[in-house]
Amino acid sequence: MQVIVKPILSEKMTALTDKQNRVAFVVSKAANKLEIKRAVEAMYSVTVKSVNTMVYQGDAKSRYTKAGVISGRTASFKKAIVTLAEGDSIDFFSNI
Repeated sequence: MQVIVKPILSEKMTALTDKQNRVAFVVSKAANKLEIKRAVEAMYSVTVKSVNTMVYQGDAKSRYTKAGVISGRTASFKKAIVTLAEGDSIDFFSNI
């Protein structure tokens, strides 16, 4: 099972990284905090201080077309905010 799906690189998370040394990831829904901690430490060679998780439910979306109203849902996902130890950091843009 792949624990970390992708990092979240938004303006809000960049500010949180600069101020509080936290990074965010979209993770597998089945992953728990211990698995997320081990995966981040193994993948990025950093020390994880704490992990906070939250599950976002998918939103109902609808649009109007010639055929009528088409409705559906966006996918739900689990987000993990990882606090790193003092002095550790993850640079997502280093290999671009």
